[in-house]
Amino acid sequence: MADNTPKNLRNYMMYQVFVRNYSREGTFAGVEKDLDRIRALGTDIVYLLPIHPIGKKNRKGTLGSPYAISDYRAINPEYGTEDDFRHLVDAIHERGMKCIIDVVYNHTAPDSVLAAQHPEWFYHKPDGSFGNRVGDWTDIIDLDYGQEGLWEYQIETLLHWAKIVDGFRCDVAPLVPIAFWEQARERVEEVRPGCIWLAESVEKDFIRELRSRGLTAHSDGEVFRAFDVSYDYDIYRNFTEYAYGNMSLAAYLDAVELQEWIYPDNYCKLRFLENHDQSRVHFMIPDETSLINFTAFSFFQKGMAFVYAGQEYGASHAPSLFDKDTVSMEPQGGLDLSALIASLCAIKKNEIFTDSVYSVTDGGNDICVASHVRGDKKAVGVFSFRGRKAAVRVPLEDGIYKNELGGEPVEVFHGGISCQGEPVIILA
Repeated sequence: MADNTPKNLRNYMMYQVFVRNYSREGTFAGVEKDLDRIRALGTDIVYLLPIHPIGKKNRKGTLGSPYAISDYRAINPEYGTEDDFRHLVDAIHERGMKCIIDVVYNHTAPDSVLAAQHPEWFYHKPDGSFGNRVGDWTDIIDLDYGQEGLWEYQIETLLHWAKIVDGFRCDVAPLVPIAFWEQARERVEEVRPGCIWLAESVEKDFIRELRSRGLTAHSDGEVFRAFDVSYDYDIYRNFTEYAYGNMSLAAYLDAVELQEWIYPDNYCKLRFLENHDQSRVHFMIPDETSLINFTAFSFFQKGMAFVYAGQEYGASHAPSLFDKDTVSMEPQGGLDLSALIASLCAIKKNEIFTDSVYSVTDGGNDICVASHVRGDKKAVGVFSFRGRKAAVRVPLEDGIYKNELGGEPVEVFHGGISCQGEPVIILA
């Protein structure tokens, strides 16, 4: 873990926005007009997918992937101008939120500025042509971090944007040398003290495959040397297998428990249920009660909470990365989780979630019992992932407590509560 990573990042919620598909206009202004609603959810950090121009060569779809960047130092004109971008960031700051942007440093579009000006900074296939190491990414070409000049260019670019934004979400960060990220962090700190660094870590099977080919693929343990927050991909497969009914709750929770003792004391995981690369969680979990329990659990966990635009309205369609595909900001089938998310954000600000010993156990009947403990303070959560009603043991003294989510009283008797299928969060 980065030595200066503050534990209070665990009290934050991050909200992800793909500018193109966030509004009908698909512009910075289209995002800006909705900032009051975003803030009302409890958002602390607005994360924007890449804001840069997109390459035209080998473009996927009609508009291309925002991850096939043609110029790291320019703004996608479809979104507006740099002044429009700065205006959006100022408006985010005025509402007490931070803004981070996507950094895509593993690769560029084939027709990028760097490919034209510095072809020596790229990976080349045996025949000397540009290429990439991952076969299905046909719209990009890989950079070569064995080239010293590339490091300085990329860091100078970060310094430019760090004067505007509060942090960076770094795409496939494990494929870029950790030494680069460490150097970049040190330099950026001079311009933006307290800059937030989020690593898109990768799943274990991807790491295994890349390493079998002799390629750079850093583990989460290595990533934490340079980053403050890392994606939850080390256990994402466990989550989806359990959600689809292919894994027991105990096996899923064992994976969650493992994180508590294999990472540094100030580790911070990004607790996402969905993002732009994955299925919408409401697609995987169509039952509303189950979805509410999974959502509450994701906020209760140790780490930073995460919402992908549209998730609060139960969106089940994953918007295209390659074409105009506006996200509906209306409740889907009448489902609106906005109030739930706002309540969870407020609960998450409690200091017990900043620094605690965290544990999760299988309470039976697909009910998870989780707890944060620090001294004589406790937060206990009960989450019925299949919406079942059952008696369940909890680590609390007998007595009457309040469910922080609904305000109703909860009785603990003989060390157990009667779970009614809805999530329960108790602060004691």
